[in-house]
Amino acid sequence: MKRSILIILTLLLGLVPLGTAAWPKQTSASDRPFHFGFKRSENGQLPSINEEGFKEIIDRNGAVFLGDTAKKELYLTFDNGYENGYTPPILDVLKAKQVPAVFFVTGHYVKDQPELVKRMAAEGHIIGNHSWSHPDMTTISDAKIKEELERVRAAVAELTGIQEMKYVRPPRGIFSDRTLETSGEAGYRSIFWSIAYKDWDTRDQKGADYAYRKVVSQLHPGAVLLLHSVSSDNAQALGRIIDEARRQGYTFKALTELPAAGRGTAEKDGTS
Repeated sequence: MKRSILIILTLLLGLVPLGTAAWPKQTSASDRPFHFGFKRSENGQLPSINEEGFKEIIDRNGAVFLGDTAKKELYLTFDNGYENGYTPPILDVLKAKQVPAVFFVTGHYVKDQPELVKRMAAEGHIIGNHSWSHPDMTTISDAKIKEELERVRAAVAELTGIQEMKYVRPPRGIFSDRTLETSGEAGYRSIFWSIAYKDWDTRDQKGADYAYRKVVSQLHPGAVLLLHSVSSDNAQALGRIIDEARRQGYTFKALTELPAAGRGTAEKDGTS
């Protein structure tokens, strides 16, 4: 009460121009940043985001963490921030195995590797948006978020002729309610993941067998796999991973085959 009276008196006295705040602006709940994380799958059990604090935000914005967990389906996704020489062999394996994937590209990648972007599209893969400059989107305005996304879409369209881009992966896995909503307003569905491991550090590659074990040990129905194309381990292990997943009865699907409303939880069958 005393604070409210003080604000009114201050404004009336002209000490603070009308329309400005007398106290520092408080961060809106919709702007609270989250780093995406999840409880990993073990022994075929479903992973979970139930204890991460952002499940409601994922669900409300129709973002994807899992596909249909009643089916042994897998969705293969790659993040392409820069090229390290391994995307061509990855594409070779996908072509030989007839597996669809989505490649989330940055502005740098589009400018630096136009022929690979065109090859992705020509071979039937989806090209997703990973933003132009890979910023923490929770620190930039709605208008800037849309600009980041539009620059990638336009550049990819110029290269491939494909005008529409439907899927976005938040840079660095950092997001908020506002950033997901803003991406949705721009026509995008945000795609997270339910299988991942530390594959992005090019100075800490541990061999194809390690990559194979890390991915296969996490397989579960409806999984969205996140792999980084800069990893030599991934390039070497990818064919074996695909073969083993199929041996276990899994099929690989394109993101366009995801359920209309993505599930952000693994509670359907009571597991977590």
